[in-house]
Amino acid sequence: MWIDTHCHLDADAFDADRDAVLARARESGVSMMVIPAVEVAAFGAVAQLAQRYGYAYALGIHPLYTPQASDDDIARLREALGAAADDPRLVAVGEIGLDYAVEGVDRERQEWFYAQQLKLAREHRLPVILHVRRSADGLLKYLNRHEVIGGIAHAFNGSEDQALRMIARGLRLGYGGAMTYDGSLRIRQLAATLPDDAWVLETDAPDIPPQWRRKAGVALRNEPGDLPAMAQVMAQLRGVRLDEVARINRRNACAALPRLAALLDASA
Repeated sequence: MWIDTHCHLDADAFDADRDAVLARARESGVSMMVIPAVEVAAFGAVAQLAQRYGYAYALGIHPLYTPQASDDDIARLREALGAAADDPRLVAVGEIGLDYAVEGVDRERQEWFYAQQLKLAREHRLPVILHVRRSADGLLKYLNRHEVIGGIAHAFNGSEDQALRMIARGLRLGYGGAMTYDGSLRIRQLAATLPDDAWVLETDAPDIPPQWRRKAGVALRNEPGDLPAMAQVMAQLRGVRLDEVARINRRNACAALPRLAALLDASA
């Protein structure tokens, strides 16, 4: 069984053939995925998809959606988390975080939303799924102020020092498509050398396509069914068997998102 810890199954890119995408994922052995929301308007959709297909979901406001978000959206997130408190498929607050790579997105506003959502994660005793893009130090600064119970630093691409500080905060680091590129030297080095309990696998589908989904320099759509091939890259980098990668990914995903364990047991 493969677990995709980060898949935007609600994205418009899947509207035309979502069932076919999921059929391919099942055929490849991907039987569980986590669907993180990026804005309040998506909360209902991600929860419904998780219920319909037997997956997990997270609720949060993505840093790149903060320009169009209202301050009242934090209250709406609190209400949604409270309403779903007994839903076993709600596994985290996410996707939240900071993005310092995209110019023109107000950092102060991003940080306000991030801090408020960390408080909600703490209030509801949920782990977090963090967006980190040239922002690891900023994320850690707020984690030092608002301690949470762990989670995943999605698509981690920071330094070894930042990685170790994230791990010390109880976070696992997410690896996927970027790890498959020969030129991603720092990402591949960390993927090869991190402790066994420090990482999880993800696709971020439809985004961050692996190397084999680029044709003539054009990035094609990423799919959750690509996860086992990404896992094979992880196995090669770490010098272990593919089934060992599957075992560790499952264990680490359940440690990062504890509610996943019951869902996996129920679907077994």
